[in-house]
Amino acid sequence: MDIVEQITHLQLLNQFWIVLLFIIPMVLISRTVVAGTRYSPILIVVIFGLLMGFILVYTGVASPGLEEFPFVNLIAATTIIALTVTFFVGGQELRKMFGNKPIETEDMLIPSEEETVLGTSRTQLVFIVRAFFLLLGIEGVARLVLGTEGSGGLSRYYPLIAYIGLVGSIILIDNKATISNKHLYIRKGIIEIVMIIGVLILSFYFATLIEPIIALPQIFFAMMISAAIGAIFYKWTFGPTIRALLFAGIPLVLAGNFMVGGSRISDAFTIPGVDSVIVYGFFGQLLWMFGGIALIMFFSKTGHVRNLGPGMSGALSHSGLTGACTAGDLGEQAAKRAPIMINVPFFGHIFVFSVLAVSAQQESIWFIPTLLIVLTGVGLTIYSLRNLRKASEERHEINALMQFSFGWQLCAVFGGLFLLSLSSLSMDYSAMAQTSAISHFGLFAAVQEGMFGAEAAQLIPFIFSMPFLVHPFVFFMFGKAMENDGEMPKKPVYILTFIGVIGILYSLFFL
Repeated sequence: MDIVEQITHLQLLNQFWIVLLFIIPMVLISRTVVAGTRYSPILIVVIFGLLMGFILVYTGVASPGLEEFPFVNLIAATTIIALTVTFFVGGQELRKMFGNKPIETEDMLIPSEEETVLGTSRTQLVFIVRAFFLLLGIEGVARLVLGTEGSGGLSRYYPLIAYIGLVGSIILIDNKATISNKHLYIRKGIIEIVMIIGVLILSFYFATLIEPIIALPQIFFAMMISAAIGAIFYKWTFGPTIRALLFAGIPLVLAGNFMVGGSRISDAFTIPGVDSVIVYGFFGQLLWMFGGIALIMFFSKTGHVRNLGPGMSGALSHSGLTGACTAGDLGEQAAKRAPIMINVPFFGHIFVFSVLAVSAQQESIWFIPTLLIVLTGVGLTIYSLRNLRKASEERHEINALMQFSFGWQLCAVFGGLFLLSLSSLSMDYSAMAQTSAISHFGLFAAVQEGMFGAEAAQLIPFIFSMPFLVHPFVFFMFGKAMENDGEMPKKPVYILTFIGVIGILYSLFFL
């Protein structure tokens, strides 16, 4: 082995520890900043992620896209892993609800309440570190089995990445937490890892098999398979894998993506059309998020976060709000309802991605189906708002929220694309704009997979991250609601919706 190869191997290990020290402290700091408040740490992850990526490029340590830090890009590409767990839990909850199977199970884990870092308990810290190893290990195994990359980059090291990730995740169990059956708990974690890897492999082959007919992204099949598994094994109590990924999976993935996005801040603005995309995404967050909340508050006469949080998570497939809900930042009811709401709109994604696939091929929106879908969404949204207003018990609320999630998602995705078709933006830029405007993790994963071309796949981490600067408003409002016994303030919601409408019109017709 020559000196150059030895240095290369050493750099690989250095990369691993550097990324570990980049991303995990970012999540911990975010939790420290919001410690003692009811605000979500996702907001701080956004700011620190963008700032870190920008500084790395500004100081000359890295180039746009962070190619010098392949592990960051590897973490950023694990969106589907974090979501697979959420879909599994959603499948469980749907089965329990529709099958009238409320099951009370004894929790195997009693977390340690010892605060290791300000705002983070010992068990939570273990979950965060474990989730990091899980994301790397599972992604390494999936890429190794599927052979999704050539011989360059990290591909020759996938066996090592998989080994380090999986072994590290298995042994990372909080020894101060109370576990009723440690051997069973660890076995559950291993079974969950195997399940996630199986879902990734099956979904990849399904997407490849169906591609000649319709270009549905892998995440669609991952949702279907994992939700089905959850529905079948609805009695399954969570092991350490699902617990860790539910708690920290999305924040870690977002941290990686925001670092990549922040690294492109300088050069992205030089690309024609990007300014319009960013402005639309920024004000689109206000319109589609607070517009949906305003509809629920005005017509359904409810402003509680148990409805607003999960409802908007599902209606927009919103990555940031989903992370806040599943982590428990918006309360126990929101945490239980969010996986259900996230799953429901994905069942309609066969229509969403069918229309988008045709639109991508013809480089313009498929007009008639888009218009029909928007009208369907409007009708379903009106129907859901009426049902939510009449809801007298939890089950009725959940049913109405499921209807709203599906209807408002159709309005947001296709209504937004319809509006963008009136502008001068190309189809790939329109797709990026709408993805960022609603922080839609399904569309994000599809664009990241290359559904709208290589340029869009490279730009989407940056485009997707910029509207997260609106999240101070989003999480501030939800934080205020949590401080107000869960009730969202009304007037600020209506004002933010109005600002969103004005901003959208400006970005479409004056930029």
